[in-house]
Amino acid sequence: MYASVDDYLADKDPAGVEGFLRFRDMVLALGADVDERVRRSDVVWARDRVFAAAFVYSTRLEVAIDLQRRIHHPQLREAFPTTDTVTTHRLSITSPDQLDDHVATLLAEAYKTAGSNGH
Repeated sequence: MYASVDDYLADKDPAGVEGFLRFRDMVLALGADVDERVRRSDVVWARDRVFAAAFVYSTRLEVAIDLQRRIHHPQLREAFPTTDTVTTHRLSITSPDQLDDHVATLLAEAYKTAGSNGH
């Protein structure tokens, strides 16, 4: 397990790191109650439950966004139910420009539903 995000990113490709840091900024901007957890293979963000995750794979960024509905997105790699009410959407991000307003809207939805007042 890594002690920090910097430790996690230390041996990763700079192209993937750039996307990761942009995604991380988007997630942390959602609210002061976002809990960041650095794990061996990825970093996850949670409130009452995990709502987003990311890991660097070669030069690209792989992200997971947990929503209470299934969505379509140009970077969608796969979507699968993780509970009766939550679907995890895995997106492959090859350029930081792909972390656009659509992704920000999905993150905000995931954040909202992961809190105590979410449904």
